[in-house]
Amino acid sequence: MPPPTKSKKGLIVGLAAGAVTLTLLCCGGGLAYVAFGGDDDDPTPVASGTPTPGPDGTSTPGPTGSAPESTGPEQPSNNDSLTARYASEFSAVCEGGAILNAAPYSGPSGAKAYVFSNAPDRPNYWSQKSFSSAKPYYAKSADFATASVVGCLKMVEGSEGTPKKCDYKASDGKAVTVDYISSRYTLTFHAAKTAEKIGDGGTVTAPAARCPSFISYNRTTMKSYAAPDSGTIEAALDRFLK
Repeated sequence: MPPPTKSKKGLIVGLAAGAVTLTLLCCGGGLAYVAFGGDDDDPTPVASGTPTPGPDGTSTPGPTGSAPESTGPEQPSNNDSLTARYASEFSAVCEGGAILNAAPYSGPSGAKAYVFSNAPDRPNYWSQKSFSSAKPYYAKSADFATASVVGCLKMVEGSEGTPKKCDYKASDGKAVTVDYISSRYTLTFHAAKTAEKIGDGGTVTAPAARCPSFISYNRTTMKSYAAPDSGTIEAALDRFLK
């Protein structure tokens, strides 16, 4: 089953069909809709253990300098390891977490991948980026356990370009001007099962040359950040996973 839709923080206008939406008319063109809501974070995984009882029933520490007893080859070595339930949870790799049920990485040939990018105004929030399903490294959401590579797009601090003024009209007829901002991202590749960095994908642009028909923005700052360029993402994946 696909993951439940995660809600996103934001400022809102209007209510329709159980979802908060803002209806905008772009430059006399078609209608644009954006939705915002609360943020439901997943619980943090917790590891626990108990001391080994001694001969008299009391708990005693092991000999000085002895290594902790292993629970087997599947014992996680990363404190932020988790067992993913959905493809979206592979974004934990971009924060240093490992995915215990991901496919092991054995080289770029034949590897399946997911790509995530953070948000300039929410650097610890990672959204999944799409690319062509015709690519050999494409993995369906339902087949997340076949993915062994995670690409992480992180915005380069201070790379924002001059804002482009984009005019819209709200459903109430009020004119709205949004600052649409370009930027650059660095792309790194990581082994999903260990979170180990395995390669660099260079710089990916997030162009804002044209005002989009659909836009989400912060109503307090009246800013919206362009998304990384999908064509450049695919080109980087092609080079690394050839």
